[in-house]
Amino acid sequence: MVRLGEGAPVCGVETVTDVPVPVYEPLESGWLACWPPVGPEPAMTVPRSVADVLTDHVVFEVECIDRMYLNVYVPGLQYAAGLVAYVHRQLGLPIASTAPLAKVSDGFTTALRRFARERGVPWVDFVKGARKDDIMHQHLAAFTGTEGVLFIGRAQEKTGLFRTEKRRDAHGDSYPWIVKTTGVVNHFYVYAVDADFGPFFLKFCSYFPYNARLCLNGHEWAKRQAGKAGIAFTALDNGFASVDDPVALQTICDQLGPAQIHALLGKWLAILPCAFTDADRDAGYRYELSILQAEFSLTQVLDRPMSGRVFFEHVIGNNLDAGRPDRVSLIFDRRLMRTGPRATPGRFRTRVITDGVTPSLHIDYKHTKIKQYHKEGRTLRTETTINNTDDFGIRKRLTHLPTLREIGFLANRRLLSVQRLSHNPIRAEQAFTAVHQPIITGDGHRIAGLRLGDRRAHALLQALLVFRLLPNGFLNRDLRGLLADLLSKKPDEISAGQVSYDLRRLRAHGLITRIPRTHRYRITDTGLHHATLITHIHTRLLQPGLAQLTDPDPPMPSTLRTAARNYQRALDQLTHKAGFAA
Repeated sequence: MVRLGEGAPVCGVETVTDVPVPVYEPLESGWLACWPPVGPEPAMTVPRSVADVLTDHVVFEVECIDRMYLNVYVPGLQYAAGLVAYVHRQLGLPIASTAPLAKVSDGFTTALRRFARERGVPWVDFVKGARKDDIMHQHLAAFTGTEGVLFIGRAQEKTGLFRTEKRRDAHGDSYPWIVKTTGVVNHFYVYAVDADFGPFFLKFCSYFPYNARLCLNGHEWAKRQAGKAGIAFTALDNGFASVDDPVALQTICDQLGPAQIHALLGKWLAILPCAFTDADRDAGYRYELSILQAEFSLTQVLDRPMSGRVFFEHVIGNNLDAGRPDRVSLIFDRRLMRTGPRATPGRFRTRVITDGVTPSLHIDYKHTKIKQYHKEGRTLRTETTINNTDDFGIRKRLTHLPTLREIGFLANRRLLSVQRLSHNPIRAEQAFTAVHQPIITGDGHRIAGLRLGDRRAHALLQALLVFRLLPNGFLNRDLRGLLADLLSKKPDEISAGQVSYDLRRLRAHGLITRIPRTHRYRITDTGLHHATLITHIHTRLLQPGLAQLTDPDPPMPSTLRTAARNYQRALDQLTHKAGFAA
């Protein structure tokens, strides 16, 4: 007998990427001299970034501005002095007061109602607790045109506005004084469909200075532009599931900017009633746009959609520290001060929020947030939402959108580069399903998989571990005899046809291969690794664990059984306190 390390023949060392890997070759007797392999400790595996792992599994990806929420305002009317100037110059009144503006507000409200009545636009008074988006989708489902107003809704909301106070001077004489305050007033939501942007809404305040909000979706704009360009695609809710020309689609998404958004606003301000007259606009009282919120998304469609959820769950598990200040500074490329008089404000944290069964990863930086989630079982979506441009020292005007776009998209990419994975969960899921799921051959025949927990499948895997030691492979009759022992049957209870079917299953799933010009079979490396792992899990984990949990009279106390009973007892107490049936 030859002892390992004492002249075992031809056990060399092959270097792969500078890491010594033992190479085991058979002895003259044919047995594997180095089985089981004994060698140096395995080299440490360097975790890969999520970006690296996704490189091999992304069918296509697209970066696009997602939702945008914009402030629509007249710059010169956002402060009291501007209102005074407007009353003097445009209304021609000697005394500045908000009282004359009530007529303008009433006229604006009347004009909106007349517009709805004359054009047959539904008028909706929102009730407390109603979801405006749900109402919009109901009207959108019944809309058959390419462009038009879906409905106009009225809601009372708190907002900033101007009021007139009575003050007295040193002599006791009263005089009006305009102050900025807040109040609950009517707001009018105009939900519409645009030929270029699709669904959007404008929300007007009914009080001076008649500020508004514009909400749009960049993906909806991109869908319509792709359709006009003749690019075939499959729409995803708020995105794309597939596209014939990803490069052309990305070019379209890159074109959305201030010019297109200004054109949308100007177009619909010309269609809808406006509180300002032509004379006001000629005097320079025109609406401008600033950014209240902008979402910048990266959508990556995976080659195996169902593996996406498994992949993302591993991403969450390996990156719960992504919200730490040192990681956030890498994601946003910003220096963070944790102490001192100029410490960076905000909470630095990672949150995992589950909506139904869909988890999402959230990372915060000041007012900016990154959300990452598996979308509709098909894609990995990474979104950076900038709620305050001051987080990055950028002004709010819409003209700065290109700069914000660069920051948002770069943050998405940096997050994927910072996130780490200890292994490739997509390939792991592929390897698992390749063995355990059925295979449909080219001629339509179905070959059953080797399901985890199936007794016959488990016996086949155990048999492979024994046959791995045979240098010349094994025959049908060898498997038949060993399988009978493993299943506690007599050899004549298992037919040769049944074993031939089992061999076909093992070959189809890549666990064995046929030796050329023979009727013998040899186990593959994949078969060895799979059989070893599954057999150990079944024998050393599942069976003992289930025995400890289900044995009514265990021979000795079990930590697992005690923990399970304590958990069930705590759950019963909680449901009892909550008033539910246990």
